[in-house]
Amino acid sequence: MPDSFKKPYLIKITSDWCFSCIHIEPVWKEVAQELEALGVGIGVVHAGYERRLAHHLGAHSTPSLLGLINGKITFFHNAVVRENLRQFVENLLPGNLVEKITDKNYVRFLSNWKKENKPHVLLFDHMPVVPLLYKLTAFAYRDYLSFGYVYVGLRGTEELSSQYNINVYTPTMMIFKENIDKPADVVQAREMKKQLIDDFLSQNKFLMVARLTNQRLFQELCPVKKSHRQRKHCVVLLTGEGDKFAEAYEAFLTFAVANTKDTLKFVHIYNDRQPEFADAFLMDEEKYRGKSAVVILERRNNAGKIAYKTLEEAWQGSKEDNFILLDLLDQLRTDPGLLSSETVLADLNDELAPMFLIRWLYSTLDYISDCWDSLFHSNWREMMPLLSLLFSALFILFGTVIVQAFSDSSDTRDSPPSEKEETAAKTEKNDATFSKESNRIPKKGFVEVTELTDINYNSNLVRLRPGHMNVVLILSNSTKTMLLQKFALEVYTFTGSSSLHFSFLSLDKHREWLEYLLEFAQDAAPIPNQYDKHFLERDYTGYVLALNGHKKYFCLFKPHRSGDEGGTLGSCEDYDSLLHAEARGKSSCSPASRSIKNKLHKLSFWMERLLEGSLQRFYIPSWPALD
Repeated sequence: MPDSFKKPYLIKITSDWCFSCIHIEPVWKEVAQELEALGVGIGVVHAGYERRLAHHLGAHSTPSLLGLINGKITFFHNAVVRENLRQFVENLLPGNLVEKITDKNYVRFLSNWKKENKPHVLLFDHMPVVPLLYKLTAFAYRDYLSFGYVYVGLRGTEELSSQYNINVYTPTMMIFKENIDKPADVVQAREMKKQLIDDFLSQNKFLMVARLTNQRLFQELCPVKKSHRQRKHCVVLLTGEGDKFAEAYEAFLTFAVANTKDTLKFVHIYNDRQPEFADAFLMDEEKYRGKSAVVILERRNNAGKIAYKTLEEAWQGSKEDNFILLDLLDQLRTDPGLLSSETVLADLNDELAPMFLIRWLYSTLDYISDCWDSLFHSNWREMMPLLSLLFSALFILFGTVIVQAFSDSSDTRDSPPSEKEETAAKTEKNDATFSKESNRIPKKGFVEVTELTDINYNSNLVRLRPGHMNVVLILSNSTKTMLLQKFALEVYTFTGSSSLHFSFLSLDKHREWLEYLLEFAQDAAPIPNQYDKHFLERDYTGYVLALNGHKKYFCLFKPHRSGDEGGTLGSCEDYDSLLHAEARGKSSCSPASRSIKNKLHKLSFWMERLLEGSLQRFYIPSWPALD
């Protein structure tokens, strides 16, 4: 049960004709209703109907009560009364979830926000022990928040209560972020209900400028855009540790507090702890070396594709820097194309993950603790699987030692290998190395692209299944290698869609077929007159056609012209001046002088519009034959 990592579960195993089950039923109903309101999961398993599940949970008799937390099962062995069941659930929770706070340690507790990268929560109440509701809440939000409890009736908490103006008669919950002198949010209520606490904490799970320490946090703070109306941007401060970068960070924090919105998140990252992330944006430019930089980014998909823009100058936190960043954010609201650069990011390093040895040590201690509890609280039937595993391991170990002790291998150890055997071994090793190198897995960026010919024309286009499209790259023999490499890089992030197929068409073989199709897209790609002296010089390399074989239409991507900063995103209506200029004759810049790879610039943006269905479609009566 994955939910056991967010809340503990109390489970009852019952069956028919179980008189003890009937006897404990009133107490069970009362406690289950009370604990469920606090956030404990309640479950009932009927051993007669779910025998396999009951055995999997380790219950061999009814009634059985057990607790489940973090995927671990603990059986209840005391008398079934309300106090024992509440104490059992409380004992399931880790002991270090909530720290007791007084006047002596509150400054240290609240100042740990930078080290832990979490907001800190303080609950002020007049109860001498931490309420079970608060412990359950701390367990559910332990990955996002740190929790402290202040007993206002205790001597030694007067300074703390006075500083934050606490009403000692009403439970008060405060959340602190980067500023420990003033809470970021406060809630007071005579009865703290679970729903009220969840709403309060879910809105304050992150710092104002959280540090990206792992990939999960990056995905939560900077989610992938779902549509044009649900764009969410992240402003990232790429900085370093130490007093040298403190001033730039404080200025960025002040700017973030004044400009944070639902669609805009501010985060920071340490360059030396996430070097791959920083190098992807700064590209080792000298002007950013030893300084802070600001990047505005938008995640395009879960494969790591990012659209971004880096501020041209290093971030110093001056008024001029603030005006420049504010102006860019204002432009971004009306012009999403401002994020003109693209890259693919690898997953972030998990900075807070413990080392392997520590994780292994904790796992070993937990396992020993479970075995110790089982020896005292479990019957022998429950212990049989563990004992069987232990004796099997000992038998295999001693059996192996005995066999090796009695085996006679003196001849093979004493006789040295001959020259022929050494030569054969070296040859076999070289062959194995060559075989291993020749069978390498294709690296990231590999896309399967097939040539569209008269043999596979019907299956790949004419009889293509409804909803499927074939994306065809137009190339010539001289541009084949470079265009295919660039095409694979541009469409790689879309290869996860099973409805897209990728092909290429040779312009040298099928120019007439292509020009027949383009006659139906005269407004986007005018065809020169066949009597024009430049008729055969028309360069279609770099064109991309998205062909829908079932509905008989296609979308057109025209290549990017070198020298045109904006590029060409799609077919059609936005580029009339460019198209009419090419229709009049030979361009002033000959095709041979163009950068071949630059022809497919911004093809990925065109692919996004293709999947959104926002490209112009050109319909044809029927597909021509491919001779």
